[in-house]
Amino acid sequence: MKSSLVQIKKIWGRVFIYPKKPAGVWHQRRVVVAVLLLLGLFLFPHLKMNGEQLVLLNFIERKFVFFGLIFTPQDFHLFALAMLFGMIFIVCFTVIFGRLWCGWACPQTIFMEMIFRKIEYWIEGDAQKQKKLDAQPWDFEKISKKGSKHLLFLLISFAIANTFLAYIIGSEQLFQIISEPLQSHWVGFASIILFTLIFYLVFAYVREVVCTVICPYGRLQGVLLDNKSLVVAYDVNRGEPRGPKLRVEDPLNVKGDCVDCGLCVQVCPTGIDIREGTQLECVNCTACIDSCNQVMQKLNRAENLIGFHTQEYIKYKKPFVLSMKAYGYAAILLVVAIVFSSLIYKREEVETTVLRASGTLYQIKGDSISNLYTVQLINKTNRDITFKMASENKQDSIFFIQAPSILKRESELSLTFFLYKKTSQLNSFKSEVKFKVQSEGKLISTAKSTFFAPNN
Repeated sequence: MKSSLVQIKKIWGRVFIYPKKPAGVWHQRRVVVAVLLLLGLFLFPHLKMNGEQLVLLNFIERKFVFFGLIFTPQDFHLFALAMLFGMIFIVCFTVIFGRLWCGWACPQTIFMEMIFRKIEYWIEGDAQKQKKLDAQPWDFEKISKKGSKHLLFLLISFAIANTFLAYIIGSEQLFQIISEPLQSHWVGFASIILFTLIFYLVFAYVREVVCTVICPYGRLQGVLLDNKSLVVAYDVNRGEPRGPKLRVEDPLNVKGDCVDCGLCVQVCPTGIDIREGTQLECVNCTACIDSCNQVMQKLNRAENLIGFHTQEYIKYKKPFVLSMKAYGYAAILLVVAIVFSSLIYKREEVETTVLRASGTLYQIKGDSISNLYTVQLINKTNRDITFKMASENKQDSIFFIQAPSILKRESELSLTFFLYKKTSQLNSFKSEVKFKVQSEGKLISTAKSTFFAPNN
């Protein structure tokens, strides 16, 4: 239940929160982190490495680029392993630091608290002024402030929508959609408008409901957190019994350090009372830490009545140490990282698959035996590759039915060829044969298949 200390408003059945403007050391740190993350988010689609967009997630064309490396559908095992790494990392991070990701790095929180909320404070003022503005009739002041705020919200949502599409379809394609006539790219324009309205709806209306109801990550805390997890928490042993500070302390009624000012509730962007314990709505934004520390400084009391604490620290004053569960997850994460890194290191720029032609066995031609094969070459780079294919056995010979020597960038090529082996080399009905693909004298890919011959 929402605390009575938090100020709320109800519009169209939606309960809105009026959080006070945060300020303090932790908030300044969050601003620095947010600025760096926002710079990366908006710049990455427009930066290039090895001739490719720095980060591209083109699900339509099934092309994915991460820091110059192109991944195709044939690299799905790498994608699955990367997803596994991400999930284990989230679990490990949550076990150690709780929901810190939500308050410091989640795009929803960064956009909401560091951009949209700050615009709201700038135009409408702090919580009390916003509440007063909403209560007054629709006069010139209210119309001008509300209108300018929502106009800025739409413009920023438009910028976010374009950035989002730049990651999906590519910045060059996005520029074409924006610069060329509407009739040439009406689907692209419709997508931009749709995503703009979605982002506007999220940040102007839905807001913290994304964190408290829609996102499932908060519910994972109950499963993943333990007594050694470092979370934003209220030191109940030190703060209780709470109450206002008296000029003359009553020895029969000693109060804790909490003066029950309610500031920790008023600054909370999700409207909870951190003094009621760890809750799934808490995103570890640290606004309550800053507000409480400011009160403690004025009262000449120790800071961090609300701070990053573990339950073991609150109950037994034990210092923070990693739990065995955290070490276990970290070990699994390290193993997955090593496997993923080794696969990336061994990944070939050209993927070669050689299969014997179906429905054929072998042909005898003089002192040689031939088998018919099909080969598929996939170029995972953004450049044309001049290649040459041969058997690793220098005594073998290959005859291509069609013999192109150029593999186009980001394309596939299928070829059919005969492999000839001398009868004197064959000792069994079935043997293994290895192929190599070279470009400019360098080995770029290998493949294996089987070779059939008469059973001597």
